[in-house]
Amino acid sequence: MSTYTTDRASPFTRAVVSSMRKLYPEALADQSWDNTGLLLEAPFDPIRRQMNSVLLTIDLTKAVADEAIERKDCVVVAYHPIIFRGLKSLTLSDYQQQSLLRLALEGISVYSPHTAVDAAPGGLADWLADIVTGHLPNPEPSTHTAKQGATEDIPEEGEAEEGSGTQTPSEQPTEEKKKPQRPRPKMQRTYSKPTYPSHRPVDASKTDLEAASVDHTRSVISPVTGVEGFEGAGMGRLVTFNESQPLTHLVERIAHGVGSPKGFPLAIPQGKQVEDIQIRSVGVSAGSGHSVLKGVDADLLFTGELSHHEALAATEKGQCVITLFHSNSERGFLSSVLKHKLTATLKEEWERVRKEEAEGEQLTDEWEDAIKDEDVLVECSASDRDPYGVVILESSKQEGKPMR
Repeated sequence: MSTYTTDRASPFTRAVVSSMRKLYPEALADQSWDNTGLLLEAPFDPIRRQMNSVLLTIDLTKAVADEAIERKDCVVVAYHPIIFRGLKSLTLSDYQQQSLLRLALEGISVYSPHTAVDAAPGGLADWLADIVTGHLPNPEPSTHTAKQGATEDIPEEGEAEEGSGTQTPSEQPTEEKKKPQRPRPKMQRTYSKPTYPSHRPVDASKTDLEAASVDHTRSVISPVTGVEGFEGAGMGRLVTFNESQPLTHLVERIAHGVGSPKGFPLAIPQGKQVEDIQIRSVGVSAGSGHSVLKGVDADLLFTGELSHHEALAATEKGQCVITLFHSNSERGFLSSVLKHKLTATLKEEWERVRKEEAEGEQLTDEWEDAIKDEDVLVECSASDRDPYGVVILESSKQEGKPMR
């Protein structure tokens, strides 16, 4: 007679956890504040066994939880920990706890590697360094800032540019017309819908960026030692080019490498022009980079985010800053690197776990069915994105000063 196993996670969950720990040992993480590892261990439910699949995401949001439940994934690997501090209760009134409770109910576990991925050789920091040292087809494209007084063609009033996300009255849904609405003020401008970087993998077959092909030296900013087999690990990377690189070229490489966003913040010292700036060294850190990059002597700081005062302090020292909105410095790594590494390692680990479990005694029929399933699937979430998108003011005269 089959029994409901409440004290064990599924065997596939065990294989996923061991795979992640092989690739990114928790000892690499910054344990002074981070919370990495298996954060939610869901019990195996033989009645509604999940697929042998893993969903990769940067943030475990409600939308991602919905996606995992619909897909019947076994494990969500969420780069950012959804649990940072001790919990005194688990209730449905808290949206994050609600996601955890719903996932547990469905038998879906959650693992978070976070700064272990940042520090690992070939991990997130090296991926960003590979992008900034990449090369676009020769010659690399010239990049120019807008010239003062430049204008764009402005469509006739009531028209909207294709793909702008603005609807003309004739395009409004029929049911909207039936509802009495207050008159809307005339819109003199057209705004795009919020845009986000694509999830396109950065590999040779899908982008023209040839990663890590410009001559340079690379060092770890804050080394992590004592983890066997992971020599050279640590937080952040300092890239020094053999020859100075135009800042405009680095902007192009970064845009290609992280999914061609419509734009991202760039800070330069006052009195400088983007086209004239040459970069010899780059400090690189994913996410919120201040703790890693503070005190780093580099011409350019490349990270996910810096505060206003941190960026201002950098430009006052003569440094340039490129930020991508926090998670846009991390998300592309999932599809470009982690998906492939985890798939390869997980296939080996799942085979090992299946053999070990098969040698066990008194296996239930449901447990035997679970370990007979040879499938392994790792996918990136289609719902995961940074909270911030870029909204572009279209079809209007340029206002303000061009970047100098």
